[in-house]
Amino acid sequence: MLNQETRSTIAQQIFDCFTHRRQIPLLTQSHPEIEVEDAYRIQEQVISRFQADGRQVKGYKIGLTSEVMQQMAGTTEPDYSSVLDHMFVESGSCLKCDDFSDPLIEIEIAFVMKQTLKGPGITEADVAAATDYILPSIELVDFRVARAPGMDVRDTIADLAAVGCVSLGSQPKRLDEVELGAIRGDLIINGSVQESGAAAAVLGNPLTAVAWLANKLSEFGIAFEAGDVAFSGSFVRAIPVQAGDSVIARFDSGLGDVSLQFD
Repeated sequence: MLNQETRSTIAQQIFDCFTHRRQIPLLTQSHPEIEVEDAYRIQEQVISRFQADGRQVKGYKIGLTSEVMQQMAGTTEPDYSSVLDHMFVESGSCLKCDDFSDPLIEIEIAFVMKQTLKGPGITEADVAAATDYILPSIELVDFRVARAPGMDVRDTIADLAAVGCVSLGSQPKRLDEVELGAIRGDLIINGSVQESGAAAAVLGNPLTAVAWLANKLSEFGIAFEAGDVAFSGSFVRAIPVQAGDSVIARFDSGLGDVSLQFD
């Protein structure tokens, strides 16, 4: 377990990485005594620093939703992070790769809440009742804690679960209009399909992922509020992007496309 001073120092280092793009070494190597609770407390402090600058939490993301990724990260459950308002970018935006440290692209289903959802004890039915609609989304994954052999969930949690930015589609669907687990999506880069998958790859059902997230948030006194966006986890492998790339996330079930360009 880390002391409060060490947590604060690490949080400041990660916060500074968002501005200076200088990655820091694995926390599990520089601070081998770090625990999962330390990592979440560091994450809280990074978020608090953004809030002190006027940023607001607009949603939450879940990561490590596949068993393979959990095994690689040395954990038996997903991780999560808050997503701040300035991390939301419009579909069709052109982003500069130099604004990120190590950008990769994922695609997933986003849930927009119509009412408060607070754990513990949240079920998939509770999530469905609290959801206003779903949207297709792109998540740009980025790493302030540099990827290296030995990286595990403690490194990613402290690093805001590696969120860089997110982009939402513009064709909402109610849950009763789609078969959620059967939704398929393609990740298309420069006109070529790089990854394809189905939403059921996310813990068997994205509703399960959001229920887990609601219950996990409750451990830290947090609840989903109306208007919050829950990113339920990628159902394809993350693909690196570079300057000049054109990215499209193409979903079936009437959800449409989300796109980003990179300079």
